[in-house]
Amino acid sequence: MAQQNTPPCAQPEAGQFDFWLGSWELTWPGGQGGTPEGQQGKGRNVIERILGSCVIQENFSRADSSYIGKSWTVYSAGKGLWQQTWVDNSGGYLLFTGEFKAGRMELCTAPFERNGKTFISRMVFHNIQENSFDWDWQRSADEGQSWQDLWNIRYERMKDKG
Repeated sequence: MAQQNTPPCAQPEAGQFDFWLGSWELTWPGGQGGTPEGQQGKGRNVIERILGSCVIQENFSRADSSYIGKSWTVYSAGKGLWQQTWVDNSGGYLLFTGEFKAGRMELCTAPFERNGKTFISRMVFHNIQENSFDWDWQRSADEGQSWQDLWNIRYERMKDKG
């Protein structure tokens, strides 16, 4: 009897982040993401599958290139969770885990301490449409009972030129 091999990353859950794939124009309110009050923040993000389509690679940059970051996101079938590693040009390094539920993708950090307080950070992808969605960067100081918005980005798919 021939043994059937399941291709890597073939489980249906591995497609839950497909909405994110592509090239995106980003906007956010002034006072967030390092943008001065009264000015709209702008950036770009290009998301693609790499390494046999098992890894989702993110290439984020502010319009003025003052902040640039990359992430690598994979679905761990063994854990039933998404895992992401983020690095940036400020020396930032973050690890996230999370899942897609109720039409939203939520990825959280492990609890961490800062100035004697314990926090959790999370990103939430929501209002997901074919050519747009909202992304929120949030922080909780009460073990996830309530969340404070720190950065709210609107994603709009870039139009093909031609």
